[in-house]
Amino acid sequence: QVQLVESGGGLVQAGGSLRLSCAASGRTFSIYAMGWFRQAPGKEREFVTAIVWSGTSTYYASSVKGRFTISRDNAGNTVHLQMNSLKPEDTAVYYCAAMDNRNWTPSLTMRAQYDYWGQGTQVTVSS
Repeated sequence: QVQLVESGGGLVQAGGSLRLSCAASGRTFSIYAMGWFRQAPGKEREFVTAIVWSGTSTYYASSVKGRFTISRDNAGNTVHLQMNSLKPEDTAVYYCAAMDNRNWTPSLTMRAQYDYWGQGTQVTVSS
């Protein structure tokens, strides 16, 4: 089992920045990738970004590309999401997720491919 704990959400004005963190514990040696998803009220949970645990490959939704950056803390098992130029439409609960190693190459953008989820952290962007 892998446990995930998010932190760093909050309220920010449009154009501002926030940094989310996700600390992984437990069987972290089994992790293949970690990602961030978000869910706005009345909407489906959607892919935001993901990073392969080796840190060499990153993926972004088109809506956040160029504004958000995912990174891994080499000193530990923490993934960060730096969010710049925030817009009101970025308002959502942000969830950290982790994926176990597979015998095939998974799709990092698919919610169903992830095995572990954090409790979520609220991000609110005011206009």
